[in-house]
Parts: sequence; C-alpha cells; structure tokens
Amino acid sequence: MASHVVGYPRMGPKRELKFALESFWDGKTSAADLEVVAKELRASIWKQMVAAGVKLIPSNTFSYYDQVLDTTAMLGAVPPRYGFAGGEIGFDTYFSMARGNATLPAMEMTKWFDTNYHYIVPELGPEIKFAYSSHKAVAEYKEAKELGIDTVPVIVGPVSYLLLSKPAKGVAKTFNLLTLLDSILPIYKQVVSELEAAGATWVQFDEPSLVMDLEVHQLEAFSKAYSYLEASSLGVNLLVETYFADIPVETYKTITGLKGISAIGFDLIRGTKNLELIKEIGFPADKILFAGVVDGRNIWANDLAASLTVLESLESIVGKDKLVVSTSCSLLHTAVDLENETKLDNEIKSWLAFAAQKLIEVDALAKALAGQKDEAFFAANASAQASRRASPRVTNEAVQKAAAALKTSDHRRATPVNIRLEQQQKKLNLPILPTTTIGSFPQTVELRRVRREFKINKISEEEYVSCIKEEIAKVVKLQEDLDIDVLVHGEPERNDMVEYFGEQLQGFAFTVNGWVQSYGSRCVKPPVIYGDVSRPKPMTVFWSKMAQSMTARPMKGMLTGPVTILNWSFVRNDQPRSETCMQIALAIKDEVEDLEAGGIQVIQIDEAALREGLPLRKAEHAYYLDWAVHGFRITNCGVQDTTQIHTHMCYSNFNDIIHSIIDMDADVITIENSRSDEKLLSVFREGVKYGAGIGPGVYDIHSPRIPSVEEIADRISKMLAVLETNILLVNPDCGLKTRKYTEVIPALTNVIAAAKLLRAQLASAK
Repeated sequence: MASHVVGYPRMGPKRELKFALESFWDGKTSAADLEVVAKELRASIWKQMVAAGVKLIPSNTFSYYDQVLDTTAMLGAVPPRYGFAGGEIGFDTYFSMARGNATLPAMEMTKWFDTNYHYIVPELGPEIKFAYSSHKAVAEYKEAKELGIDTVPVIVGPVSYLLLSKPAKGVAKTFNLLTLLDSILPIYKQVVSELEAAGATWVQFDEPSLVMDLEVHQLEAFSKAYSYLEASSLGVNLLVETYFADIPVETYKTITGLKGISAIGFDLIRGTKNLELIKEIGFPADKILFAGVVDGRNIWANDLAASLTVLESLESIVGKDKLVVSTSCSLLHTAVDLENETKLDNEIKSWLAFAAQKLIEVDALAKALAGQKDEAFFAANASAQASRRASPRVTNEAVQKAAAALKTSDHRRATPVNIRLEQQQKKLNLPILPTTTIGSFPQTVELRRVRREFKINKISEEEYVSCIKEEIAKVVKLQEDLDIDVLVHGEPERNDMVEYFGEQLQGFAFTVNGWVQSYGSRCVKPPVIYGDVSRPKPMTVFWSKMAQSMTARPMKGMLTGPVTILNWSFVRNDQPRSETCMQIALAIKDEVEDLEAGGIQVIQIDEAALREGLPLRKAEHAYYLDWAVHGFRITNCGVQDTTQIHTHMCYSNFNDIIHSIIDMDADVITIENSRSDEKLLSVFREGVKYGAGIGPGVYDIHSPRIPSVEEIADRISKMLAVLETNILLVNPDCGLKTRKYTEVIPALTNVIAAAKLLRAQLASAK
C-alpha cells in the first residue's frame, strides 16, 4: 500500500531558511550561500521522508517565497515594471516581485485560501507574453534523483493558477483570466515532458480551486487543461490534488470523468462530505484515490483507528491497488517536529503530532491497510486519544456555562456609531485626517535579547520591566517627534500578537520551536488551544497605563480579537470552533473593560484574520460570519460611548464581506489597502455607505521600499474621493515589527507630511 505526502514545511526545524533569506536580503551573504542552505534543507527533508517510509515523496514544494510566485517565474509572467528581459529568472527579479525594491512596489500579497499562509498574486492581461523562465521543478527533481530518491514533482495547476490571479493594472476588471489557458498550457506541457525525460513517473498538480463554487466555464477549463496535458504526458501519471474543503457534486463528477489524469487527491479532514460523495457516486476504476486522512493543518495526533476504518471503507469501493494513504493537504501549515519540544508536559505532548510525526502516521496507516499493522503503535495512539478525552484540564464548567449564556443577546452597543464618534471627538479632539499606526514598532536585536533573557531567568523581573519601559518611552517620544496623533506603545513586550495573549490565558499550551511559515521569511508560532479558555488576570493593562502616563496624546490599548486568536492558533478539534471563539471573546471582554477602567480611551481589538476564516463555500459564509462578528461585538459591548474601539484587518479580499465588517460596529477600522491597488476603495465607489471611521493603509510595511510624500498624498486623495473627510484616518497597512527603524522613520515622516499636506489643501478649499 503506497503512502504519500502533499507537501512539507520548508523553513527547516530551526528556521534555517528564514535566517538565510534575511541574511541575503541584508547583503550579508551571497546568492550562492543562500542556495547552499536551501540545498541542504531539501536533502534533509527528502531523506527524512525516506526514513519515515513515505513512498511518494514530493519535490518542488520548497520555495524561497511561495509556490504561486514560483509558478509565475516558471511562466515568465513578470509584470513589465520589473524590466525582465527574458531568460532564466534570477533572485533580483524574483524578490523584487515579492518584496519590491528601492524604486518599485511589490506585487499584491493575499491569503492562500482560508489559511494564514500568503501568496504573491499574479498580474495578468491579454498582452502578456508567457515564456518558460524557471526550470526549478525539473532541477529539484534531478537534485533528489542524484541522492537516489525518486520524487513526485509538485506544480500549482494551470487552472488554479489563473483563478488565483488578477487582471494587471490597466486591464479591465472584467477580463476573463481563463482565456489565457491556451497560452500557458504549452509551458506546462514542456515542464511535464522535461520531467518525464528526467525519469519522473508522477507529477502532482495542486488544484485547490476545485473545492470552490465554480461556474460551468471554469469547470470546462479543467477538462480542457487536463485533456491537453494527457496528450503530452505519455508515461507520466498525473495526480490532481485538492484540499481545504469538500468537492462540490458537479465538480466531483467533472474531475472523476477526466481521462487526462491518473489519480485524484481528496481532503478527508476538512472535506467532511467527500467520503460520503465517493460512497454515493462511486469512483472510476481507471483512477487511483489519494485519501487525505492525516490532518495537514493541525497538530493533533491522528486517531489511527478511526482513520483505518475510513481507509478500509474506501478500499472496499476502489480496490486495494487503487488507494494511496496521504495527508489532507501540505504539511506546510503545521510545525516541523515534536521532538524539538522539550518544555511541553508529557500529557499534552502525547496528544500531538507535528509534520515529522505525521509522516510516521501516514506510513503506519498504509502498512496497517496492507496487513502489517504495528499493534504497539496503534495501542499507544489509542491510549493518548483516551487520555485527551478524559483529562480534567480540558474542561472548565464555569467557562462553558458563561459561553452558553451568550446566545441570549447579540451584544450591540446601544448608541449608533455616528453619535459615538461625535462624543469621542469631543473628548479626543483630533485633527481631520488623524494619523496613527497599527500597533507594533520594529523589534530590535536588543529587544529580542531582553525578552529571551527574561524567559530563561537570566535577568530579573525588575530589570525586564525597566528595559521595556525604556523602549516604550523611546517609541512614545519618536511618535510625538513625528507628530502622530493617536499613539501606540510599540508592543516591545510581545514577540507575537497571538502568542502573547495565549501565554496569559488558561486553556493554551506553547511550543518552543513550533514555527510555521506565514510568508517569505516571516514565521509565526501558533499556540495550542487544548481546553476551555479563560483569563486569570489582566494581560496588557500595566503596559498600556505606563505608556499613557508618558504622553498627553491618546494611547491605544492593543489587543488581539477572539476570531484572530482562534484562526492563528492550533485549535482543539473536539468542539465547534464557534464555541472556542465565544470563550476567547469573554476573556478579551474582561481585558477591554479593565483597560477602560485604567483610563485608556482608545482600544484596538485586531481582527486581522476575520476574512481568513471565511469558509471556501458560499453556503457556509453566513453561519461563520454570524458567530465571528458576534464574537467581536462581545468584546466591547460594555464600554462607554466615549471609548473609541478600533479594529484592524490585513491582506485579504474584504469587499465581499463589507456588510459583515460594518456589522462588527467598531468605531474605527484600519485595513490593508496600499499593496492591492486600492481595491478596497472600489466597494465604496459602488455605493456602500460606511459611517464609522476608516483608515485604509497608505504604506506597505511588508516591503523595504519607502513611499514618497506625493505617492502617499495621492492615495489619501483617492480615499477622499469616496469617503467623508470626518471619518478618514491615515495609517500604515499593518504593524511595523518586521521593518527596521531606518525604513520606518522616513516612511512615517512621509506619511505625516502627506496627511498635513492634505489638511492644508482641504482648509484652503473651504
């Protein structure tokens, strides 16, 4: 019985790639040095899979930034502004597209379906000239082959690639991107031909768009694409991999009827209805079913007995030789290796499986299905499952009772937002186009050292507080010198916005090395929610009050909202996510009210991941948005009208949920805008009425590029064309923690100058 893995984490167990990338970007090391680190990581990953017993091992899942950008490079689909003259795409062009450079902005970045991973959005149009410009897929296959390892090259499928793209600037928004299919298929054909010539017997095309609600012409594009590729594949088996949700019925019928593919992969974890679909409709005898029974998006140990039952039922439908045991999706979305966790207590650790352990689970299930069951391994797994179900640390009856009582109210503030804003303005006395930032300021090496030494008890609490206080004072003074209107304390006490809160809430556990890639070199360490959530004591009040005491200007209290904490954690899978969200909302509500009582007049409750959690199927949107928006309202329903509640959202397409954003009833929303060609503003041009405060970002903080005063002023002017002056704020896209002060200070200087320029123009126009 064969075993397969859709993809694997690429950063390395100690984030080796992250540090190599940042060293290269800073000019400290060469491209050759970066490539040496990458080659060593790839070899290590492939050898680890061989050792774990995986038979169908993926290659080309390694990336210096993201797999969609890799596909853009393969197709030579470089926007003209980067001056690409043809040939093989090098690091200069590749990273300019991803990060921008001194003179050019980066391409848009957005979320990869409903995950916290990001990808660079291709910009396409009718005039684009595609050309085979990156041979990475073939090179990595050959690289593994030299190690004696035969792999399955993985490529983003042609239809999903086009559906994930956007019309380039200047191209009509109505342009049908699928009309470009005929132009890219010859390049895909050439790649498959080269892989076949190199010895590949399998090629995996990731087509996650197949789980979306597709129109007839989109389904027809899949049929066309794989019929074309069948004619060129000769002896290569083509696997179409789907993940993240159920396959719609009509889509299932279409893809199982395609003659051009040898196998189809299904997510049987998040795609809870896929098994039923296979049983009811059947599965074609000429294809192999790749069964994604090991969760690629969470860190809970697989219930091996339950998975084996699912596999046996599938085997009875498709036959013994037509079933492959697989992960539900790429393991990119999980932490790397549980063996690196030395501080987790043994009970919780026994409940978990990171990427390395999931390889072993896949192999164990494949062997069990083939009649070679490891009884001891299965027995230990069953014991851990029982331990988790029975553990008293998982359940808190008081929390469950309080969360259940929330269903009796919708928790709206009684006074309409327009009246609240008037009352808040009387108290805050802000100028028109008030300026602010999103929360964090640069995290220096010294600051990280202080936090690290405090955690290992190398410095005392008194020394730690003194250092953090000094950093806050610097950030406050800098903002006053820049003449920012609403200040932040810079979050020097926090390494990560979710981890920080999770460390202070009951029901959370923490890893030391459980890093997961978010984009580029950016890694996050999601906490593990294993039980009912509560707040034992205030979490941020001490620091916020300290910061407010340093200035007469308004100081924002900075919190992470319940939906974002939920979506950026590894969440317990033994109760509905909505119930866990309500528990977190109650904990944040307590914190909001303590901040208000401590004299904080502006409180930001970030919901950066609200859109990210939106289900991929439209039929499920309303239910999710109902409880997610309700969770946010719970956090601040008890504050005074004069307390201004902000929220922040970033790097997703918000236009389709704008009415739910309005329903959150925040006083002010700051939202990413600068990197997406002001796409957000189009919703207001189309007539959506918005009465709360709003701050569409004017400075892309994910790029080292410093925008000019004129560029920022132009963005503000575009906003003023569709938004009322009295509700508009001026701010960056996101927090500043990933940037350097040498970038932040001139960029913020230009932001403030642009706001003042527009104020002067508005005043002279009266």
